[in-house]
Amino acid sequence: MPQEPSRRERGLDLRNIDLLRFIRPYKTRLVAGIGATISHSLVTVFFFKLFKDFLDTMIDSIATSRHSLRPLTLISLTLVGMFLFKGIAYYGQRYLTTYVAQRTMKDLREALYRHLQSMSMEFFDKNKVGQIMSRTVNDVAILEGAIVSGAINVFYNLITLVVGMGYLLYLNPKLTVLILAVFPSIVYVYRKYSRRIRGMSRRIQESVADINDVLHEGLVGIRIVKSFVREDYEFNRFVRENEANFAAHRKNAQLTATLSPMVELLASLGFTLVLWFGGYEVIRGTMTPGELIAFFTLALMIINPLKALSGLSHTVQNALAAADRIVDLLNQRPAITEIANPKELPSDTPGRVELRNVSFGYHPGELVLRDINLEIEPGETVALVGPSGAGKSTLADLIPRFYEVTSGEILVDGHDIKTLSLASLRQAIAVVPQETVLFAGSIYDNILYGNLGADREEVVAAAQAANAHGFISALEHGYDTIIGEKGVGLSGGQRQRIAIARALLKNPRILILDEATSALDTQSEALVQEALENLMRDRTTLVIAHRLSTIVEADKIVVLDRGQIVEVGTHQELLAKGGFYHRLYEGQWQEQ
Repeated sequence: MPQEPSRRERGLDLRNIDLLRFIRPYKTRLVAGIGATISHSLVTVFFFKLFKDFLDTMIDSIATSRHSLRPLTLISLTLVGMFLFKGIAYYGQRYLTTYVAQRTMKDLREALYRHLQSMSMEFFDKNKVGQIMSRTVNDVAILEGAIVSGAINVFYNLITLVVGMGYLLYLNPKLTVLILAVFPSIVYVYRKYSRRIRGMSRRIQESVADINDVLHEGLVGIRIVKSFVREDYEFNRFVRENEANFAAHRKNAQLTATLSPMVELLASLGFTLVLWFGGYEVIRGTMTPGELIAFFTLALMIINPLKALSGLSHTVQNALAAADRIVDLLNQRPAITEIANPKELPSDTPGRVELRNVSFGYHPGELVLRDINLEIEPGETVALVGPSGAGKSTLADLIPRFYEVTSGEILVDGHDIKTLSLASLRQAIAVVPQETVLFAGSIYDNILYGNLGADREEVVAAAQAANAHGFISALEHGYDTIIGEKGVGLSGGQRQRIAIARALLKNPRILILDEATSALDTQSEALVQEALENLMRDRTTLVIAHRLSTIVEADKIVVLDRGQIVEVGTHQELLAKGGFYHRLYEGQWQEQ
């Protein structure tokens, strides 16, 4: 059964977004994980000190002909204890850091989805579904993988590198300086390539979003694709985006493949100098063989973090590019916002709607509606008619404040809707669109969506009033029948009646019907029309109709043309005028 979001979730504040804020709740575990990582690195470096002592003890015993096993035994036992501690530290490092990473990504996914739910319709008009899904799914997955396998390894390798270099400096400053001499060139190469890799990573993720977009459009519109025999056309669109993705990956692979060997080559120059100068120091007697072997072995060990850091550049840059895109999305603000301390529209509101000098345009300077003045009394049925593009659906969308009026004001029971909380305003309104939207799940859950607090008897009563109970009961599993995405498996009339039952269960005071029967056959339309009459009873109703025969009984008919009201009256009054409505009505009868 669907669940209402908690008060804490509804109050999620995403202002001044910062990805680090998602980590802060788990800072204790993070600090413990960092401590375990540092301990693991320290123990790893400490091993080379013991290794040096072990070698020097053996060499000294051979040179002095003393064969005491006590020092060797103590060193060996210390090595065993060290590896035990190292194992515990490794467990703490991996478990704690992975826990923090996974919890952070869980919270981030939830915040992203909550943020998307809060965005205005304008946002979804401007952004394609494939692009949004790519940021919500792919970018978060990239960031998650980078944190779990990338950031943790980067931090561990950095700690190991710093601690290792510190111990090398302690062992022999001269040899350490030789190694450090090549570091500036390594850092320069790393930074230069990292910037280019990050830019290419962002291009890759954008190309993935383009692929998702083409894939989504092609699959959602598969019926149209097949009816126009455009399979090859859609395939070629996909191939173009796929090729662009491949080109970006290829360039990225060239950059990353070049970075790692360049870093390794520069590092090898330093180690070669160490080997030559260290051998010279041993020959002079200023350095013991054990010190040289331990120094060189540790230096060779340090090359692994260097190689790992250069190799992880690809992962990290991917993550940074993904983080950029996620932050860009989270920083976008809804076009529709509430004022401070908005008023709550009472649940028993009469449902009077008034539009005063309302104008609206989707784009600046391009008005779709101009100076609309309209009053709808409680319980009155008002029909909007007019040619396509006249602004009927746009006008209806302004009442639940899906879009913000450009000028003028809309009042519900005397309250400017801008002063009302969005939840209380929209709770008083139900919309039954032409294209029915049902969710994957049971029929029961789809009806319950109208009122999550309703019981089963109320759901059944709503279905009965919507003329849906009969066909639902005839199904093998009745109300528990699982339907596919968009109600696959049900006819258009059945889907529409479920949508009407959902609206009935919501029990709104204001009802908006957007061409709710235009896509139905005659038999289905009769059943749906009867259900709609039950739904409209005693409610303020705004009907958008293409078939004028369906709205002849409306209390008032408002005729729109080019974004303006050109006529208002009853069906008979408008026919008698012989004006725009009369021409529309006669034109439809002639077409039949």
